Amino acid sequence: MKNMAISENHLYSKVYAKGEKVFCKHIAVYVLTDYRASRLARENPLKTKVNRVGITVTKKIGKAVVRTRVRRIVREAYRLVEKEYDVRHGKLVVLVARAAAVDAKSTDVMGDLVYALKKLGMLGERK
Repeated sequence: MKNMAISENHLYSKVYAKGEKVFCKHIAVYVLTDYRASRLARENPLKTKVNRVGITVTKKIGKAVVRTRVRRIVREAYRLVEKEYDVRHGKLVVLVARAAAVDAKSTDVMGDLVYALKKLGMLGERK
């Protein structure tokens, strides 16, 4: 199933202020419990909780083409992690790209993401 995006700015602010965070070479990961997850699960056709994911890339990283490429790489890394590992659901997850992500491959970002999610207690066993 496709990830749900965080669309409201106040949720980003809340995750930054109150969420747990881990910083890696390529990304910074912020996680906060989503209190709307059970309501969203009832609306979901599969009736399961999902993570709402937000990906941010600042203008310091580069121009629009570079930022879009980095956003695609981070999105693909998160998709691969969800496919390979048992990720806990019902969370707000914000992935912030750092300057090193410009020259990184999705596998590099995936390694950082696995490390960060393990440290935050969101990863289960490998599938």
